[in-house]
Amino acid sequence: MLWFGSASHNYEVVGGWPLIGRSEELQVIDAVLGRENGLRGVVLAGAAGVGKTRLAREALEGARRRGMTGRWVTGSVSARTLPLGAFAAVLPWVGSDPMRALGQAADALLAGAGQAGALVVVDDGHLLDEVSATLVHQLAAGTAATVVVTVRTGEPVPDAVTAVWKDAHLDRLEVVPLSQPQTAELLEAALGGPVDTAAVARMWRLSRGNPLYLRELVAGERAAGQLAQRDGLWRWAGEPALSAKLVELVEARMGRLPEPVRDVVDLLAFAGDLEVDVLGRLVDAAALEGAETSALITVDTDRGQLSASLTHPLYGEARRARTGAFRARQLRRRIVGALLETGPRGADDELRCAALMVDSDFAVEPGLLMRAANRAAQLLDLPLAIRLGRVAFAHGGGFAAKAIVAQGLSMQGRGAEAEVELRLLSGLADTDALRAWAAAVRAGNLFFTLNHPTHAEQVLGEAMTAISDQPAREILWALHAVFEGLLARPGEAARAAGVVLDAPRPQPNAEFLASWGLVAALGVTGRADNVGPVAARGFRAGVSFDTAVLWFNLAEAELMALRLAGYLPQAEALAARCRQQAADIPGVPQLMAAALTGHAELARGRLRDAVRWMREALTGFTAIDPGGRVFDGLLWLTQAWAMAGNADAAAQTLERLAANHHTGFRYRETDVILARAWVAAAQGALSQAIALTREAAAAAAHLPACEVLALQTAVRFGDRTTAGRLAVLAAEVDGPRAQLAAAHAAALAADDGHALRAVSTRLEQTGDWMAAADAAAQAAAAHARAKKADLARMDGGRAHLLAHRCQGARTPAILSAARPLPITTREREIITLASRGLTNRDIARRLGLSVRTVEGHLYRVGAKLGITRRADLADLLSDDGPQPL
Repeated sequence: MLWFGSASHNYEVVGGWPLIGRSEELQVIDAVLGRENGLRGVVLAGAAGVGKTRLAREALEGARRRGMTGRWVTGSVSARTLPLGAFAAVLPWVGSDPMRALGQAADALLAGAGQAGALVVVDDGHLLDEVSATLVHQLAAGTAATVVVTVRTGEPVPDAVTAVWKDAHLDRLEVVPLSQPQTAELLEAALGGPVDTAAVARMWRLSRGNPLYLRELVAGERAAGQLAQRDGLWRWAGEPALSAKLVELVEARMGRLPEPVRDVVDLLAFAGDLEVDVLGRLVDAAALEGAETSALITVDTDRGQLSASLTHPLYGEARRARTGAFRARQLRRRIVGALLETGPRGADDELRCAALMVDSDFAVEPGLLMRAANRAAQLLDLPLAIRLGRVAFAHGGGFAAKAIVAQGLSMQGRGAEAEVELRLLSGLADTDALRAWAAAVRAGNLFFTLNHPTHAEQVLGEAMTAISDQPAREILWALHAVFEGLLARPGEAARAAGVVLDAPRPQPNAEFLASWGLVAALGVTGRADNVGPVAARGFRAGVSFDTAVLWFNLAEAELMALRLAGYLPQAEALAARCRQQAADIPGVPQLMAAALTGHAELARGRLRDAVRWMREALTGFTAIDPGGRVFDGLLWLTQAWAMAGNADAAAQTLERLAANHHTGFRYRETDVILARAWVAAAQGALSQAIALTREAAAAAAHLPACEVLALQTAVRFGDRTTAGRLAVLAAEVDGPRAQLAAAHAAALAADDGHALRAVSTRLEQTGDWMAAADAAAQAAAAHARAKKADLARMDGGRAHLLAHRCQGARTPAILSAARPLPITTREREIITLASRGLTNRDIARRLGLSVRTVEGHLYRVGAKLGITRRADLADLLSDDGPQPL
């Protein structure tokens, strides 16, 4: 007699981690439980940790909800030594005759099953003994039970279990890893808040979408303090700190490694991908073949060469975590020796070689380190560039090495440290060319990172006076063009840029900087149609260390030019290009890409996305601001909050903006004043908001594209006085914004609902969705005043739809259309402020009115609308639209 006792199966519940990205699998399971289309069960196949067991548990819970009898059995290495060992937990005993035992086991499993039937779940079916596998096959072939089996791909499976799907008794469903978007959704659900895009990408790359690995990776990084929530956003800083549990899980998947195979894995863990001929100098062919056969490494053809890589990135992380310091240095030394012996194939090989060299006992080669430091900077890996530069300087790298360190520190927002290095750098300069470059780097650090533009201009001016060599002065003219462009002096910026760009063969770094300065000048003066070729020239020139770190600054200038002109899809495409450029470069590049994306999303009117990207950028830039990035992020975030109607968040962000003002970014002054205008509008002070847009337009009198934006905002707030000036600007400024703003202003001044609707349609076509929503709302109001109720409803509905497309826009025009009232604009403004809790005296002070005037307006509103209590004003103004973000 075979006796197993009465032990019950206990399995771990995944607390706090929901089931994400498995809708297709759950639909199949639901169909199986309902016996739809004759389905009698399913085999869930996939890699370890991919979520097969979790799905099987969902099947068991679903069966119980349907009233079915549920049985759970698990295959294991230990249980497979006994006949029917996997069923020990659910079968108290069966007879000793194997043939009769199968029947008795089946009867015992199905005992007590009611009319709803029974579900038998077999987890890890690949580990079943032959008798248990035969029982599963019998159950699957029959109709008395529904069967769910999980098997691990890549493992041998008993023939009887394989026959279950080969003979079409059960369907086989591959459970694949999660995609990156699914990983993001799972992380946000598990952590209870938004997760930094870069963190999601890193988590996904390391886990390869494996939910088990992902969960343990999150647990380990949280415990290490590296995955933490800052300002409402989860960010992951530092290198992975794998928990002991995750290391054990990965090691279990790797299996026991013979020493030669382990050597192959360890070498790739420290080197990354290696060409097979390089790896072959370090290990023998049998070890390579063993690692490949064990699915630990993959060998592919890369640029005509066989290249070996680890099958899973966590293999390398786990092996590095288990490797002591001495062995790690020895491994690096061996790799460097093999790379140098075969000759590094290109700059990236030299960079890898140098990075390994400084952490090994291999003799340092200063020339290699310098080339590698330059390459690291070109790739925007600033921490590595700084590190290699320091080592190179210690081994005689001189001026070039110190320049890499100084500029890298400055671009990381470490301006004070950079200033120390730059003073030393000036002493190392012994030619006009080097003196000019040292002055340019120092001036840039003072202007951007330390926010001392006046001092920066002084340093630049002194260098221009002291240096007579014309080629050497190119870099000074180029940086002068940048400064003048950002300080809102476009004429001087264009003149300085011309000195460089009109030269026969300008230096690439000077050509890049001059292009940046000229793009900034062209953008604000309304010559956006000339920006593309200039920006393209700058990007072509920006391939050296000196300019690669500034690549995103040129992209930002181009994006601003496109936004001001109204070329919004093109601005969006540029932001996407920036994200792609920064995808594999953590730190400042990814933060810049996030900020540029937020800027582009705001321009399109996608407010929720804009807020998310800006918060993501700001969370990172708060720690490392390379110069004005916190200021920029707060500027756009203030506007996004205000446009979404979140007046409190907008006001708080505006206060932070004032505290982080960057005095070198005067070309942003129009947007700063408009941010104040949007906050006033969100607070209900519409007349104040309009006054601020006029102030912004006056400040931009010499910047036509900025003036157009200011006056267009005034029109959206309901200002009917701008049509004449916008008509003049429309003839001077490139792009659709000026033309449409002029048409919008004329239609509003004429109170022409049909013309406003036409403008709204054209604005939508250009991608300016929020301005389109405002024009539609104003069209609805114009039709209502003309007693054209049907047209008013039509345009009001259009405004509502566009506001939803803008992810919750709550501009004054949209709110007015959502809740039309028979009151004047001034009366609406006053009751809006009153509904926010302001006293009559507060309202009078805010709007520059007398208290008696405010009281009179409130009295008339009450008489018109039958309102007798101040507390009813909030309900009066409420709408059914989207709530503030």
